[in-house]
Amino acid sequence: MMFANIDWPLIGQATIDTLLMTGFSLLFTVVIGLPLGILLFLSSKGQMLDNGPVYQVLSFVVNVLRSVPFLIMLIVMIPLTRILAGTALGVQGAIPPLVVSAAPFFARLVENVLRELDPGVSEACRAMGANSRQTVLMALIPEATTGIVAAIVVTAIALVGYSAMSGVIGGGGLGDLALRFGYQRYQTDVMLVTVVILIVLVQLLQVFGDRLVARLSRR
Repeated sequence: MMFANIDWPLIGQATIDTLLMTGFSLLFTVVIGLPLGILLFLSSKGQMLDNGPVYQVLSFVVNVLRSVPFLIMLIVMIPLTRILAGTALGVQGAIPPLVVSAAPFFARLVENVLRELDPGVSEACRAMGANSRQTVLMALIPEATTGIVAAIVVTAIALVGYSAMSGVIGGGGLGDLALRFGYQRYQTDVMLVTVVILIVLVQLLQVFGDRLVARLSRR
């Protein structure tokens, strides 16, 4: 009978591992990507820290990292991951490549959100004598909160997909379970269950994110 031989405790642990990978990776992605996105915006043409060379270098690095397929990033980063995390396997070993892949993506989203703000916000801050730091903390980020939260939700959903792919090199989680049991051992029921759980996780993130963004928009 289908689903009769599934190791549900193992499924549960794999789900927890996926949530841990996604959660910690998202945290580090926001910590790195938010300042990077702000710096990209501020150093672009016509902004407060207008600096062509700095913007071009940052933009080039972001574009390069974004263009590398995640599976290749996983393999290329194995030596660095071992240095940073102590291992290239499991939840711990999956986090560094997840962050390196997602942070540039999130940074670009943040930059685009800030570009959509009314230019009058920055101009008003300049007229009042605010410096760059004050403008960012007291005007730009508060005005862009809704867009940034939406970007976080999009990034979280992308990380769920990335975390599943990390199973190719033993990254743990649902992707690893689907590969070892669903693919290598031909247990179609395990593959189906992992896919359903991933779909449910993505849907929950999207629904929660949409409601949060809607609530913030009404303020």
